[in-house]
Amino acid sequence: MNGAGLIECRNIFKSFGEKAVLQGVNLTVARGETMVILGGSGSGKTVLLKHMNGLVGPDLGEVLLEGLEISRMEEDELTEVRKKAAMVFQGCALFDSMTIGENVAYPLNEHTTFSPAEIRDRVRETLSLVGLEGSEELYPAEMSGGMKKRAALARALVLRPETLLYDEPTTGLDPMMTHRINRLIRDLQKKLAVTSVVVTHDLQSAFVVADRLAFLQKGQIQFVGTREEFQASTDLAVHEFLANG
Repeated sequence: MNGAGLIECRNIFKSFGEKAVLQGVNLTVARGETMVILGGSGSGKTVLLKHMNGLVGPDLGEVLLEGLEISRMEEDELTEVRKKAAMVFQGCALFDSMTIGENVAYPLNEHTTFSPAEIRDRVRETLSLVGLEGSEELYPAEMSGGMKKRAALARALVLRPETLLYDEPTTGLDPMMTHRINRLIRDLQKKLAVTSVVVTHDLQSAFVVADRLAFLQKGQIQFVGTREEFQASTDLAVHEFLANG
């Protein structure tokens, strides 16, 4: 980490109807770090994450990616943003009618002028990064939950984004596969120098992958710090979250 703010959320407010979800969120994610966003169910973690590549826009406030304000961009501009900041969705969002190879190739077909041979090579290389060598011809229905999570990660990685946004990457996985996904998040940070933002309710996973943690409660970031600082915090809300986690 060099301390430079790759992602900056400045005084973000967001409501859906009469429900106020984010109420003045301020958060800076440094280039090259893994930031974990913690919070209770319904605290707005995923809503905040989706602000970071323009899938959701704020009612008030600014979101900056590499110094560019993305919160007011048009959809065609946001397409370019999402090549740099890719989302790994909780439900994987794979196309059931496509093979894994076709799923991973999809962003390359949509957004690059790569030749078919170049696409095949990039797909093979990217599947290898997530431990799915030789899975190109499988369909999502033929894969376990953990394999589908890794396939979704490969699709997010295939354009070589600078930032990966993970929404609950270990939900629904058994402890062994949870450990494997957590290790993969850390390995990719080192191998590809990627910046990661991880939303999770799983404290154990958070402590494994995080360089820093941000605690979201009542629509605001109540705490930002390392695992050691989080565990040593005297904040009552943090204590309660740790006790219930």
